[in-house]
Amino acid sequence: MNKLKVISVFGTRPEAIKMAPLIKKLNENKNIQSKVCVTAQHRQMLDQVLDLFNIEPDFDMNIMKDKQSLTGITSRVLEGLNKIFIVEKPDIVLVHGDTTTTFATSLAAFYEKIVVGHVEAGLRTYDKYFPFPEEINRKLTGAIADLHFAPTLNSKENLLKEGVNEKNIFITGNTVIDAMNYTVENDYVFENKELNELDYINKKVIMVTAHRRENWGKGIENICTALRRIVEENDDIELVYLVHLNPVVKDIVYRNLSNMNRVHLMPPLDTKETHNLMNKCFMVITDSGGLQEEAPHLGKPVLVLRNVTERSEAVEAGTVKLVGTDIRNIVNEVYKIIHNKDEYEKMSKAINPYGDGMASERIVDSIMDYFNIPITKDNYEMVKLFK
Repeated sequence: MNKLKVISVFGTRPEAIKMAPLIKKLNENKNIQSKVCVTAQHRQMLDQVLDLFNIEPDFDMNIMKDKQSLTGITSRVLEGLNKIFIVEKPDIVLVHGDTTTTFATSLAAFYEKIVVGHVEAGLRTYDKYFPFPEEINRKLTGAIADLHFAPTLNSKENLLKEGVNEKNIFITGNTVIDAMNYTVENDYVFENKELNELDYINKKVIMVTAHRRENWGKGIENICTALRRIVEENDDIELVYLVHLNPVVKDIVYRNLSNMNRVHLMPPLDTKETHNLMNKCFMVITDSGGLQEEAPHLGKPVLVLRNVTERSEAVEAGTVKLVGTDIRNIVNEVYKIIHNKDEYEKMSKAINPYGDGMASERIVDSIMDYFNIPITKDNYEMVKLFK
């Protein structure tokens, strides 16, 4: 029997983190020929993850350009993948989430009539500009995809409302939980020496990230103003802000927060450093999507610097809270957590709705099931259970 040819395509660090454990499972399956293609939509941050998980791409498109536009990314991905797909003729292409690489890859596969599997399918805010361009990227990918690997029941229900056939939706959990099984260590020593010097026991170390397009400008300004006030009014707070490399974000953050005591500004850490910082910190403030899934797995409350989130199940579970970018609201919600032990405990002990670390295995088995390739009885039952 010929092996099933699977090409996994991704281009950014968040995609790579969540696809890495899946690629490992694909490589372990004797009935699958697994290949990896990176667009390198984000070059430097992507390479960090590839190194961490020892993934060597079979195809590296290296499309990143200075001040690249969404149109440029889309066109370069389409043209590059068209050549690869024509030669390789994969049975299925796997994409992840909601990046421009994800949408353009799905479209390129559709043009060649190749089956598309969408990992982390079904997330929705129902506002096409929040987040931008991610909401439309994932909806268009969902319209093309043949297999939908939904992380939660909410995601599945979103897809059903859009007319997706239920037999092609699989509830798997989120692969980011699988990834953290590889990265988090209780006695971890940071490569970044500044992080080793922080007092995680006697101080409340707050990890911050904020970089989304919809927060550029006034949103980032407000966030910085709120953070400055929180640090100035609380001597037991240490702030670690992982500042995105984009000058649109970086310039505002450094102008507002540099040279402040107990504020540590540093570039984004690699995945292992980030996960272990989350494990040691007191709480997380972010506008990231992935951190809304990762931090609760480690029992860390998350305040989300957005007005809407596609991860509504996290809000419902109580692991995260939406606070937007209003200065007063950010400060008030942070104070509820740092000054109220019961509020902290309620969020930190809420059950994370994103799974048990078995998502990658479920996805591989679901693919096998779709292509009528025999799998073990135990795994077959697991597939049916989560379908």
